[in-house]
Amino acid sequence: MNTELLEALTILEKEKNISKETMLEAIENSLISACKNHFGTSDNIKVIMDKDTCEYSVFAEKQVVKEVTDQNLEITLEGARDLDSSLDIGDVAQVPIESKGFGRIATQNAKNLILQKIREEERKVVFNQYFEMEKDIVTGTVQRLIGKNISINLGKADAMLTENEQVRGEVFRPSDRIKLYVVEVKSTTKGPKIILSRTHPELVKRLFEAEVTELRDGTVEVKSIAREAGSRTKMAVVSHDENVDAVGACVGMNGSRVNAVVNELRGEKIDIINWDENPALLIENALSPAKVISVMADPDDRMAGVIVPDYQLSLAIGKEGQNARLAARLTGYKIDIKSETQAIESGDLPEDYMSMMEEEYYDEEYHGEYAEDEYYDEAYEGEYVEGEYVEGEYVEGEYVEGEYVEGEYAQGEYAGGEYVEGEYIEGEYIEGSTDEFHETNDEESGT
Repeated sequence: MNTELLEALTILEKEKNISKETMLEAIENSLISACKNHFGTSDNIKVIMDKDTCEYSVFAEKQVVKEVTDQNLEITLEGARDLDSSLDIGDVAQVPIESKGFGRIATQNAKNLILQKIREEERKVVFNQYFEMEKDIVTGTVQRLIGKNISINLGKADAMLTENEQVRGEVFRPSDRIKLYVVEVKSTTKGPKIILSRTHPELVKRLFEAEVTELRDGTVEVKSIAREAGSRTKMAVVSHDENVDAVGACVGMNGSRVNAVVNELRGEKIDIINWDENPALLIENALSPAKVISVMADPDDRMAGVIVPDYQLSLAIGKEGQNARLAARLTGYKIDIKSETQAIESGDLPEDYMSMMEEEYYDEEYHGEYAEDEYYDEAYEGEYVEGEYVEGEYVEGEYVEGEYVEGEYAQGEYAGGEYVEGEYIEGEYIEGSTDEFHETNDEESGT
């Protein structure tokens, strides 16, 4: 057994992750190369190696002839029978070759061939390792700043974070550990070239997958994502389980999951919205947090007209148009946003739209909510005479020309009675109430 060679190959396999079979093949090729340099040819050279013991033998196959004309390819009968007495003219004899007899140049070439194979295999192993991480995130350590670029150590390989792939405003120092998105891995003669990014939208998606179990197992899916690195990201998600809230799963309890991603991105704002197959509803969600009155979407031309309240226009557009721009990227629609006033002027809304909305608001918000029913609201429970006002109703839905202002009735509702700094508690006034008020109050309450 060749103990030294076996130990060397075992160490290479552990440290460099280069298989023993690959190295034995490299040694075999180096021996053949050394024979060629030493003898001038390697056509008749044969190497036999035992992969378990690492024992090897090198033979030159020579033709047995009466008279030798080429010593590299032929051998005399006497010489052949010294090796094997059964050989005769015309047979092929296997002549052993001692590698120790190789010249210095042949030995050096063999050594270089083995070293070159080791380097190639090492680069190949590293390339395969990081090629599997392509389109995924890795954790790297900042080594040093090279101009405006940053050298990142990924463990078994070094990579460069270029200026174009850096987020404006982010500052890193040597030894900082950061997460990066692997855009592409290329194989070069100097080793794998790994292209990293901190601005890629997929970085946000991968960070959420690391935090959100529902994303990893496929219960929740990220349908679309739009990002302006360092400022804001919008992400549309959908749940494939009716019992799972997609947005809630990504936000986490008390915002724990989304906050972990925000911290990794150094404070970048993230909007998570529900995906909808209806483009109008999707665009409405994408413009969040702005409120939308109407959306008219054209799926063929991928264009949409959006109308928002006047006071929501700046919020819908966002700072320097950011909110509308991200919503357009997220949905794939070109979005035209108008305020109510602009929509009326352009004819998209009727001229009497404002008055119609005021009437509708009055009917729905006041009459629809309070009239014809008892006035009972948890917010007011306990304010009106032990929790209700005249058996829980508003005397046909109105105050009888009076208003309830900070605990007292205004505009002289009670037959000329005066309050005199009093409070209305359980049907009577204290601290300055009058007999006239008591009489009137008794008549109105029916007592």
